[in-house]
Amino acid sequence: MRRVFEDYAYTDAVRNGCYWDSTVAQRSWPVLRGTHQADVVIIGAGFVGLNAAIELAQGGASVIVVDAESPGWGASGRNGGFCCMGGAKAEDATIARHYGLEALEAWDAAQVTAIDLVDQRISDLALDVERHSDGEIVLAHSARAMKRLAAENQTVFNVEDLRAMGIAGHGFHGGMRTPVGFGLNPRRYMDGLARHADSLGVSIYGQTPVTKLTKGANRWHAHTPEGWVEADTVLIASNGYSSDDLPDWLTARYLPAQSSVMVTRPLSEAEQHAQGWTSDLMAYDTRTLLHYFRLMPNGRFLFGMRGGLSSSPRAETATRCLMRQHFDRMFPAWTSVEATHMWSGLVCLMPSLVPFVGEVPDMTGVFAAMGWHGNGVAMGSYAGVQIAARMAGRPSNGLPKFVSYPPKRFPLNKNRRALLRLAYLGYAVKDVI
Repeated sequence: MRRVFEDYAYTDAVRNGCYWDSTVAQRSWPVLRGTHQADVVIIGAGFVGLNAAIELAQGGASVIVVDAESPGWGASGRNGGFCCMGGAKAEDATIARHYGLEALEAWDAAQVTAIDLVDQRISDLALDVERHSDGEIVLAHSARAMKRLAAENQTVFNVEDLRAMGIAGHGFHGGMRTPVGFGLNPRRYMDGLARHADSLGVSIYGQTPVTKLTKGANRWHAHTPEGWVEADTVLIASNGYSSDDLPDWLTARYLPAQSSVMVTRPLSEAEQHAQGWTSDLMAYDTRTLLHYFRLMPNGRFLFGMRGGLSSSPRAETATRCLMRQHFDRMFPAWTSVEATHMWSGLVCLMPSLVPFVGEVPDMTGVFAAMGWHGNGVAMGSYAGVQIAARMAGRPSNGLPKFVSYPPKRFPLNKNRRALLRLAYLGYAVKDVI
């Protein structure tokens, strides 16, 4: 496999402190051995892969899902649990300029529909995902950012308004609320998807990386260390954990970036009031290198931010120390509150800063859905359903056409991670202005 980060980023070491793992009984999935036949093989058992598998199986297709680790091991099972608007990093004005106003409106509608899909999945499967929050709030990290928010929306909240809402922290200059979306336990959501897919006859295999993808006389062959799958169609759903040689076309068309999360011990009501944060709203700030945070139903506080530029034991320790410093600065009343869990994972960026959901050029029958820019709970789930419909030959017009445009390549090829260093330096300067 040709991956972008150091090997350490793809080990259990960086996710062993993931809080969500403590909330779900771990299941052992079989390893794929020998030769198997299916209508569809899906590479990656995350939000995209499992939702696509469910959709395809309900339509009568035989489906095999393989994962290099296990369902939910990657970003889908270790994110911040924000089921919200998002999926693209490109600004609305940029999308409208490049693809047209109608495309922007279709993208906005798709984001809402994506949230509704997850809501429906949770309801239909009767999942206890520790749901909370009626929408989310973006908090201005500077006076200038507050002016931008006010220019974009007539309904903004000043600092006093925020305090009355139970939202207080150092450096907040106001905010704007979006009454769409909710917080959840992503691991419980993932577990429910996996169990449902299994009940529909989907064959799910763990510890089964695909090492090579080749075309036989009529069908695709997904090779694994101990066997292979022969299928009519293939879906690549590995997102930030993809490999540049699966297939070779994918080389440099995506860029993984690290994100880090911490969860505190449960905060007492007195501690919550001491800081002035009692709201259960999902929140994030206006920094380009943003922070995201929320008070969970059990009183624990989740706090996340962009991670480091390299992955090693030393780099991971440094990132966790930096994350703690940011948390202490933003929530000074909680500097003595211990973080019981810390972990990191990989999100996926695309050259155009919008997702890719479509067929791989010159590889008829091979599809990919990836690039959620750190917001894949809702959009990844929805994209899985949409790409499954397309793979089955059914109409899939729930996403704007621009997401099916094949992404260009990042400069520097295998060394493209250096672009993050340059970008982060620029963003850091921008965020303090």
